Amino acid sequence: MDMGDKNAIELLGITKVFPGVIANDDITLRVRENEIHALLGENGAGKSTLMSILFGLYDPDAGTILIRGKEARIRDPNDANALGIGMVHQHFKLVRNYSVTENVILGIEPRTKSGNVDTARAERRVQEISALYGLQVDPHVRVESITVGMQQRVEILKTLYRNADILIFDEPTAVLTPQEVDELMSILKRLKAEGKTIVLITHKLREIKEAADRCTVLRRGRLVGTVDVASTSEELMAEMMVGRAVKFRIDKAEAKPGAIVLKIEGLTVRGSKGHDAVRGLDLEVRAGEIVGIAGVDGNGQAELIEAITGLTKPSSGRVLLKGKDVTDSSIRERIRWGIGHVPEDRHKNGLVLKFRLDENLVMKTFDREPYSGFAGLLDFRAISAHADALIGQFDIRAGEGSATKCGSMSGGNQQKAIIAREIDLSPELLVVAQPTRGLDVGAIEYIHERIVAERDKGRAVLLVSFELDEIMALCDRIAAISKGEIVGVVEARDADEREIGAMMAGLKGKTG
Repeated sequence: MDMGDKNAIELLGITKVFPGVIANDDITLRVRENEIHALLGENGAGKSTLMSILFGLYDPDAGTILIRGKEARIRDPNDANALGIGMVHQHFKLVRNYSVTENVILGIEPRTKSGNVDTARAERRVQEISALYGLQVDPHVRVESITVGMQQRVEILKTLYRNADILIFDEPTAVLTPQEVDELMSILKRLKAEGKTIVLITHKLREIKEAADRCTVLRRGRLVGTVDVASTSEELMAEMMVGRAVKFRIDKAEAKPGAIVLKIEGLTVRGSKGHDAVRGLDLEVRAGEIVGIAGVDGNGQAELIEAITGLTKPSSGRVLLKGKDVTDSSIRERIRWGIGHVPEDRHKNGLVLKFRLDENLVMKTFDREPYSGFAGLLDFRAISAHADALIGQFDIRAGEGSATKCGSMSGGNQQKAIIAREIDLSPELLVVAQPTRGLDVGAIEYIHERIVAERDKGRAVLLVSFELDEIMALCDRIAAISKGEIVGVVEARDADEREIGAMMAGLKGKTG
């Protein structure tokens, strides 16, 4: 066996059961020394659970772990670190008011002879590692003052400082701009060139094709197979992931924009920390078009949606719906006047998980006929019949039909239920936030088709997504947001990913 074929990691027959769920079902995974190995699967397929077992966050219920050919008992992350395993988590674990170096050495601070923290020695070591792997991180700067992409590099530095030579990356590009994604792919390749072994958890097939050597696919907690990336198409990997062929292109005709439905004038919205999260923002959305808001998370998107839908009051500016000023109107009034809302967090703002599916599907219309009759009493027969119709129309898969508790449904079917409810309102304006977050490619395909169908009915659609691929595929016009301001608006057919990425980073672009 060649050196390149030696296994750094062998997970043999790993099983992990949570109450009511088999997260990993007899999975065997072999990762070779000095390769980038992608772990692909739909939401809930068991990817993160498997890697959490490798990193010592969970104990397996069955199975064996071998690291470089030797059996290992990994009871916690300290055991993993001792074996040279590091994990870069999707949600960074940094102390924001500490410097880069202070974050990197936290818990393993080097000491001088007098017992003080030897910060100077640590900073030199951080600088050396940063230079070796092309990370370009300033060891002295505070974490709160650097970009999200740079914070991720600090997380990488933390693992390298601890001498990790097996690195696990959990959905590492979820919050990055396109430029930062390119830079991360270069860093992964540099890490591999310097002898590191990398496991990349992701659902983004393009990134797998760009960086990975091999890819292991999981589906519903079970192993589907391992393929060589160079000789396997994205289409085949997607089919392995969801169990059927998936369309990658969105079939949509040219938009035919009509009258202005949403007009935002000089909108300023205060954020939860007391600062202006949205600052003097202007935007228009017309009937029969999809306008996308492209930006990195935390640049005012949530506050903008809250101001449009009535969840928060702006400190200045106006929101106009078909010429009517709705800035101070209630949520109920906005719903009746034609604003539909698919929220970013389907559990917090989209559904009452303890309620039945049929109850959730009339959440915004229960006080109207035919669902509410004499003396305001609910007509449960009408509510159930309405749910049955939407379940069929939107292919909502619920084990007990309309009586199913929403909390027991999969994420994809929960999202379909919200989309069904909002489209059933026949809204003049459909505000859609992160419609496919955490969903598999099959559910993504379906939801995209429904959004385009609403546009083709003459609805105005405002789409907010952190996925630039989604924005560019679905939208007719794209507005880039940075620090609460629209920095440029471009026609999607003329859009350049690099240009949009630059605007997302704050560089002014065209407006039109």
